[in-house]
Amino acid sequence: MLRKLFAGIFAAGFLLCHQPTAVAQERARIAWAAFSSSHIPLWVAQEKGLLKKHGIAPEVIFFSNGPTALQALVASELDIVLTSAPNVVNPRLAGMDTVMILSLIPTFTDHIVAVPTIPSTEQLKGKIGGVNRQGSISEMGLRLVLRRLGIDPEKDTKIVSAGGNPDRLAALSKGIVHYTTLSEPFVREAEKMGFRDLLDMASLSIPLHWNGLVTRESIIKARRPMVAKVARAITEAIYYLKTDKEGTKAIITKILKITDPEGLERTYKTYAAIVPEVPYPVSAGMKTLLDDMAPRNSKAAAADPKSFVDMSFVQELDSSGFIKQLYKR
Repeated sequence: MLRKLFAGIFAAGFLLCHQPTAVAQERARIAWAAFSSSHIPLWVAQEKGLLKKHGIAPEVIFFSNGPTALQALVASELDIVLTSAPNVVNPRLAGMDTVMILSLIPTFTDHIVAVPTIPSTEQLKGKIGGVNRQGSISEMGLRLVLRRLGIDPEKDTKIVSAGGNPDRLAALSKGIVHYTTLSEPFVREAEKMGFRDLLDMASLSIPLHWNGLVTRESIIKARRPMVAKVARAITEAIYYLKTDKEGTKAIITKILKITDPEGLERTYKTYAAIVPEVPYPVSAGMKTLLDDMAPRNSKAAAADPKSFVDMSFVQELDSSGFIKQLYKR
């Protein structure tokens, strides 16, 4: 009896000691920047325990804007940041080793929303526009789109910092700005308040990494398995986003505190459609920004767009069959 008892205790102890979730958890400091639904894959990975499932003990941190989060990454206070192309390009042009490893949002998601007295984008000339802050994707993206529309953002309009989506909507309602950029569900909220949705910026089909997983080459070199686990967890979160509508909407409600049914539906449809199943950070999403900066920045003009992305993590997930297995293809 004693031998059986000790054998049972030994077997139980062996199993406990060899559970992957007990020994394989690796700490990762992950930040998301700006209050936007473009971070849904990270919210899903956190709320559904996918980071832990793939061996990550996450510390998930919110920053009000991308440039500040990138400063923390460069200072080695973070391991990975969900942020946009400008926050890879600008530090790298300055000599840093920032690089994007997954693309979550490969084009624009914001809309240009204006006060009722502005009926079209042509009427934005002479008006004040609101963005998150200088150097953010909302600011650089708006300037790029305005130039595509024939509006000189330096001469034809004034662009001011107004904060995240909720703050920009508040600035619009108070008359501090005449127009701003907003993403869903805040576009829906603005329409309910009587503002005009002038332009869905995605309709211009401009390749630009609006959001993705960004780290440093030095972190990849030192902790590649950790980075690979985070990439795997976020890729599975994309699958959840695309296949569990109600579960995803519940997470959006929890994070954004918005329960309007139409707003939630529009938000879900926007991001379920735009987030790629196989999230390659293609160089075209960097080239758009570099080309736009080139006339004013000689380093951008000479830069190779491929140097700003690392395709290897998605290539590993793709070639291993991990993504096909998720979608059972």
